[in-house]
Amino acid sequence: MSQRPTLADVASAAGVSVSTASLAFSGAGPIADATRQRVLDAAAELGYSGPNPLGRQLRSGRSGIVGVVVGDALRRSFRDPVSVQLLDGLVDTIGPLGLGVLLIPGPTSPGGPAVDPLVEAAAMDVAVMLWGGTLDDPTLEALARRGIPVVVVEGHELSGVVTVGIDDRGGVAELAAHLRDLGHRRVATVTLPFGPERQGGLADLARREQIAWSIPRRRLEGLLDAGVEPVGVYEAPASLVEHGSAAARALLSGPPETRPTAVVAQSDMLAAGVVLGARELGLRVPEDVSVAGFDGLDLPWLAPDTLTTVVQPIAEKGATVGRVIQAVLAGEHPADDVLPVSLRVGTTTTAAPGA
Repeated sequence: MSQRPTLADVASAAGVSVSTASLAFSGAGPIADATRQRVLDAAAELGYSGPNPLGRQLRSGRSGIVGVVVGDALRRSFRDPVSVQLLDGLVDTIGPLGLGVLLIPGPTSPGGPAVDPLVEAAAMDVAVMLWGGTLDDPTLEALARRGIPVVVVEGHELSGVVTVGIDDRGGVAELAAHLRDLGHRRVATVTLPFGPERQGGLADLARREQIAWSIPRRRLEGLLDAGVEPVGVYEAPASLVEHGSAAARALLSGPPETRPTAVVAQSDMLAAGVVLGARELGLRVPEDVSVAGFDGLDLPWLAPDTLTTVVQPIAEKGATVGRVIQAVLAGEHPADDVLPVSLRVGTTTTAAPGA
């Protein structure tokens, strides 16, 4: 078996020094176009694909990898359009910088490890946490021990950690005011998971006091800011349609005089599930029950309904995270960033029955 050609072989074939050949591949210094092309032609003839990436990492002290902790099993994360669009915005921004992404799942079972082994051992220059970011988060603690800079998406404000978020509390407050103005007084809500244990079912006050993750807490507080005290709270274990349908069955099965006249879901996928669940129960949306979501997703399969929703700039949020990463790698200390949201009224909300 022939030996793999080296950079020195390419330099010899092109009639240049090894340092000049290296510059031809890196583009990091002055070199004539004709010389660069001569080096590349020699490399192609020898079958040389480029410098060893491991050696490049050792010389630069950088891995070129951004670790993205998704906080859930990857199979669920990739069923959530919000996660996919956010990653698209992130990758589109850092890709031209020569950075790659390593996806790291969160804890997937109560008996499993609290921290994925990749968090403890994988090479990465920066880590992004899509969920969590609490003071006692074991993943955050592990990254801090390794000295890896962290960007938290929609998490708690933490010392030494950059946070990129949205005004979701204000957006939910605007949505709740919209329902209040339509005469709704019995409003229930379907939340995102409260913490890594990802329980599912009706959540009483004691359970609500155990919320660890900031996203469901802020969006519950948005309802209260508008003077809307939910008559029922259903905690979903993930942002999936089937969990929204289960929530509808739990919240809307009662008699007309006591069941909620409106349901606010903390994601559009959950809201779509509530719409489907309400239909299964024989309820009309929005005549019998209004349903609203959060995210601003395009859900053509929900036709003829179009969700009333709070629209967030998902791809731009990912791009903002990418720009923060670029600043961190340049040795800068970027400030936290909060992106605006907006209310979009669709066909799934109307005046409360009898209002």
